[in-house]
Amino acid sequence: MHIDPYGPTPRHVETFSYLPPMTPERLRYQIAYLIENGWSPAIEHSEPAKSMSNFWYLWELPLFGERSVDKVLAEIEACHRANPGHHVRLLGYDNYQQSQGTAFIVHRAGAR
Repeated sequence: MHIDPYGPTPRHVETFSYLPPMTPERLRYQIAYLIENGWSPAIEHSEPAKSMSNFWYLWELPLFGERSVDKVLAEIEACHRANPGHHVRLLGYDNYQQSQGTAFIVHRAGAR
C-alpha cells in the first residue's frame, strides 16, 4: 500500500500544479511553446521528500538549441524510467533574461 507523506491531496509546487494533470497533447504544446520562445529545455528530478528544496538533480545537460519536441519528450521519459520514485520537472532557461522562463512537474512520483 502506497502512503503519501503529504496526505490525500498532492502538494502544489511549480507552474500548473493547481490544474489537473497535463494530457500528452498539452505537454507537447507546452514544450513547443518553450522551444518557440528560444528557451533551452532542461530536465530535473528529485525525491518527493526533497521536492520543496531549490536543489533538484539535473538530468544530463540542458538541451541547448534543441528544436525537436519529440527529443525533449524522449529525454523526459528516459529520466522518468531511470528514476521512477522521483518527481520529474521540465525547465525552460531564457538565455536573454538569464533566468528560468518556466518550470513545471511532468511526472509525480507515485502518480497513477
